[in-house]
Amino acid sequence: MVTSRSNSGIINLARGARQPALVKMNNYNTIYSKIQDAREVLKDIKHVTRLDSSSTFSRITGGNVFLKLENLQKTGSFKVRGAAYAMSQLTDKEKKAGVIAASAGNHAQGVAYAATRLGLKSTIVMPIFSPVAKIQATQGYGANIILHGTAFDDALGHARETAEKSGATFLHPFNDEDVIAGQGTIGLEILNECPDVDVIAVPVGGGGLISGIAIAVKEQRPDVQVYSVEAASAASMKASIENGKITKVENLDTCCDGIAVKKPGRITFRIANNLLSGAVTVEELEVTRTLFMLLERAKIVVEPAGCVGLAAFHHKKIDIKKKNAVAVLSGGNIDMSFLSRVVEKELFRLGRSVRVRGSILDRIGSMSMILSIVAESGVSIIEINQDRFDPDIPPNRAELEMILEVPDEKAVERMLKMLKEKGLDFRIFEDSNP
Repeated sequence: MVTSRSNSGIINLARGARQPALVKMNNYNTIYSKIQDAREVLKDIKHVTRLDSSSTFSRITGGNVFLKLENLQKTGSFKVRGAAYAMSQLTDKEKKAGVIAASAGNHAQGVAYAATRLGLKSTIVMPIFSPVAKIQATQGYGANIILHGTAFDDALGHARETAEKSGATFLHPFNDEDVIAGQGTIGLEILNECPDVDVIAVPVGGGGLISGIAIAVKEQRPDVQVYSVEAASAASMKASIENGKITKVENLDTCCDGIAVKKPGRITFRIANNLLSGAVTVEELEVTRTLFMLLERAKIVVEPAGCVGLAAFHHKKIDIKKKNAVAVLSGGNIDMSFLSRVVEKELFRLGRSVRVRGSILDRIGSMSMILSIVAESGVSIIEINQDRFDPDIPPNRAELEMILEVPDEKAVERMLKMLKEKGLDFRIFEDSNP
């Protein structure tokens, strides 16, 4: 049986929200029973996603790292679990009126997909800066889209207002017992595939995912350590746990848009505050470097928000040496233009792409000679730019800049030496980030 350290009683939800069965914080049996029910209800709606071992991250961390691949879930994230189970609990009258939700993207797709499967109308309010891919995908699942506000909380308020006016049922993305129960089915799957798990790292925005997983896991294995992981610039759950009360965080400047939430829910905060082993944060570059390594080594695509748990292992924010550790990869709905920037920047950081600059005589044959030397050195040209019009350059010369793909550092050194032997002084431009 899972018990808490709190004697807190009933949690009151804000006006306009769907009123779920309220949680008594000294006993989680009701939610755990719903998690078990959700496993049966959802079996034809969601995938039982794989739990894959990772030799790369196991070697780096010294632990046995497993990846729960919710990026391969229907709609590309775990959100379909909670959305579908919550809708399955609606009355016939509520189903007829339809549903409305607020989301930075993944909850939107989960609600839209589940509503269409169940024959319900759905309206989704999304922040105006939501990734285009998520907006288009949500529309593709059949939802009506409203763009409002710059952050999740702005969209949330507008969705509640719209629900009151329209009579549709508002589905909260995390502060709802049925949503939490749906997400908790992930915990049951982890225990089924890795019964000897020691540590689980879970991405946290509002806290619905980690609340469900913590209850599901600790009901059977109270010794398992469950950690929340947030982007350092959007760590509202960590701040709330440290302060002992719900704490609002402003200025959510993070690439992890899926977990950019100003404050956790009342239900989720109480559960997390009672059941978690710790709350950690990761920096933006730590997230993107883990994302890149996961893509290159494991051929797995995740969005930044879905990668923070693994980033916490990768960058030693959680000690998992000689432990069986599961990182929940909560979503894979990444914007392709953002992914391309991540790849480009990492290639420069690792020295596999470099930018070189130099001055050449502006005459026939100069460019041909340089291209021949570059090819002979085993280096590939990605991009080349020639500037004849800089007023600081003599009129008989041109400035040449090349972005190169290099097999190793020696190839670059060899190329620069060959150019110098021809009287061409080229240098690596150190500020190589594109």
